[in-house]
Amino acid sequence: MRLSEEEGEEANMSDIKLQVTRGEAGTEPAVVSYDVPYREGMSLLDAIFWIREYRDPSLTVRYSCRSANACKECSALVDGKAGFLCSIRAKAGSEVRVEPLKGRPWIRDLATDLD
Repeated sequence: MRLSEEEGEEANMSDIKLQVTRGEAGTEPAVVSYDVPYREGMSLLDAIFWIREYRDPSLTVRYSCRSANACKECSALVDGKAGFLCSIRAKAGSEVRVEPLKGRPWIRDLATDLD
């Protein structure tokens, strides 16, 4: 699901707010807040892609298939619970905390070593 920047500017009444853990191994993590335009049926991975395209291309996340958790690479903690960003649907007006998985070596931002 591709959202344009213009759509993002118009959609502020139903934005979702993502609180994303940022940083890299060996540094102190920080939480950065992003407002993302909501669209029906969008996943949290879609929201991360929108951030990367229109706000911060340096945001790092692992993914491969982009749909229905077939590859299992987009694993993250969402509001403290493990899940796949591609299969968790965003809700209009919601605020969501997204963090890297715990118990795995942290690489950068939402990317952890899955081996």
